[in-house]
Amino acid sequence: MLDIYVDADACPVKAEVEKVAGRHSLNVFIVSNGGIRPRPHPLIQTIVVTDGADAADNWIADHIGAGDIAITSDIPLAARCLSKSARVLRPNGDAFTPDNIGTALGMREFQRHLREATGNPTRNAEFTPRDRSRFLNALENDIQAIRRANMQPNR
Repeated sequence: MLDIYVDADACPVKAEVEKVAGRHSLNVFIVSNGGIRPRPHPLIQTIVVTDGADAADNWIADHIGAGDIAITSDIPLAARCLSKSARVLRPNGDAFTPDNIGTALGMREFQRHLREATGNPTRNAEFTPRDRSRFLNALENDIQAIRRANMQPNR
């Protein structure tokens, strides 16, 4: 069964995930280090981990499987989920894929090096209504693609 895992600490699309998951009757795991209120929806499970900075990422990576979807901006977590044949979306609707994850990891490391060398912080782009719309479309498309793939007879 298709499940959705949300790296929730800084995720701006939790409500959208809940709406789409409700429409498709999908289980959702909202995983965070704390500060997230449990959702009253029966398909939404709030998981609060307390074992350090990467505990939420570790919980998601340990539980996600092939044919599931992860929602995260965390590039190393995305790589771990892709290695388990899951699909991974950023909150802006961009997909991490096996074809682009290496470049994303390299750029992350390059930006870290620039921050250390210059002392200047990097800035993330502002989250826009267009990003929210792109995310909703991408999530719907991924759900439909996974369902179509699961309906294919094994060859």
